[in-house]
Parts: sequence; structure tokens; C-alpha cells
Amino acid sequence: MLGKWEKVLFCGGYWIFLTNKYKMSGFIGEYEATLDAKGRFLLPAGFKKQLPESGVDVFVVNRGFEKCLSLYTPGSWEPVFSEIGKLNDFDPKVRQFKRYFLNGATQVNADSAGRLLLPKNLMEYAGLEKDIVLVSAIDKIEIWDKTKYQQFFETFSPEAFSDLAKEVMAGDKIIKQ
Repeated sequence: MLGKWEKVLFCGGYWIFLTNKYKMSGFIGEYEATLDAKGRFLLPAGFKKQLPESGVDVFVVNRGFEKCLSLYTPGSWEPVFSEIGKLNDFDPKVRQFKRYFLNGATQVNADSAGRLLLPKNLMEYAGLEKDIVLVSAIDKIEIWDKTKYQQFFETFSPEAFSDLAKEVMAGDKIIKQ
């Protein structure tokens, strides 16, 4: 029976079985890449393998909540965009949120070499120059300046992470580890 399983992962008390038949509904992984002088990069093969079988060569890139960028597939951008469209424009906070969140959101297409070109204004926002890290954020990929990403984790202790996990994952949810 186990011969048909491609990979078996042990994840914090749970076994996860991955086969060629099933695609995950989100992304996992962390990969380094390099921006060229024009602001282009190749989507790492590890993420390409996680895209739908039909392939995706169009993405939406947007400002992240921290000083990073968020890269969405059309399938992950559409529900977010749709929910934002349902918000009440008569509320000043909604208008403020929409302006900030949608400011800079840009459709990017892979070129013939498979590279994605980041808009200059978004590169400046995230402080991207050459070395970048692409990180899974479940339904999107975050794009960080490599140095800023490393600094983010250097300032975050295991104890602080444990406290954060307890706070975020507490409540009605039961999490085994």
C-alpha cells in the first residue's frame, strides 16, 4: 500500500500523505532567488511544481502587510478581490483600507523565459534590490529582501514564537504538536 505514496511527511503529530494525484490547495516552502537589473526573477521550481497542472503564467503582485510583496495566482487573488469589493464604501475605514491594500496591485505575466517582472514602485516599497527570498504564505507567496527576511527571524526568539502560536492558535481549535 505505501508503495503508491510519493512522500510521507510527519508534521507535528500528524502524518501527511502526498501523491501525484492530489495537488495541495496552497504553497509550502522557502526559496532564494535573484533579481536581475530590470527587476525580473524566475519563480523557483519548488513553487512551479505546486501550481495547477494547467500552469499559471499570470500573477497579481501587491504590497504585503510588512515590507514585503505578496504574489497571488489568479485563483487566490479573485476571492480576496471579490471580498474587498463587497465592503461598504460609505465607511471611511473601508475606503482607507481599499486604497492602501489595492495601491500598487499589478498583474504580471511571465515572459518567454519564465521570468516575472516586478514593478519598480513595489520593489522600492519592499526594499528589493538583488537577493530575494520567496516564502509560502498558504494562498500566496511573499517576496522579501533576503537581508530583511533574515533580520526578521533573528529578532524573533523561540519563546516569542511559542507565545505567538499559543495566542493565535488558542480557542476552540485543538492543535497537536
